[in-house]
Amino acid sequence: MKFLDLAKVQKIYPDGTRAVHGVDLAVDEGEFIVLLGPSGCGKTTTLRMIAGLEIATGGTIHLGGADVTREPPSRRDVGFVFQFYALYPHLSVRENIAFPLEADGVPWRERVVRVAEVAEAVGVTTLLDARPRQLSGGDQQRVSLARAMVRRPKLWLMDEPLGTLDTAVRASLGAFIHEQQRKHRVTTVFVTHDQD
Repeated sequence: MKFLDLAKVQKIYPDGTRAVHGVDLAVDEGEFIVLLGPSGCGKTTTLRMIAGLEIATGGTIHLGGADVTREPPSRRDVGFVFQFYALYPHLSVRENIAFPLEADGVPWRERVVRVAEVAEAVGVTTLLDARPRQLSGGDQQRVSLARAMVRRPKLWLMDEPLGTLDTAVRASLGAFIHEQQRKHRVTTVFVTHDQD
């Protein structure tokens, strides 16, 4: 069995809409894969089922050898990066990055160290006291990446994380994501409609 294994996974909504039609996907540990397709083809829904944000109506999802098909997101050890940042506007950058650690009960001293490390890695150290509304789109996405990375999850799920950024920022942030994925050998599923 692969590190991430989807077998005949489907999603049918109560109104009868079939969003995902029996997806089979096998991903090795440390692998970086891209789900490429047009808007509305089920990429995001598939990612959300892997994360546990949507419950599959058919098939199974195994992560690290365990059946997580019906497990809540908190039991899946994934970091999710959304297209539209999903930062808490009332929290500082530091607090946004630290939030998953605080939710996991990580001691304060360790949170401080890990936030500093990941902030340096993504290039937002000078922005730690700012609020999301004070940041550019590229910086907001860096903070979103830092928040997903700080927990050191076994799986990164990225839903169009570069889709709202201009070309130059998209290229540099895309290279950064790939560099971090290779450095830390984190299994990554990256969703996009952009062939570039």
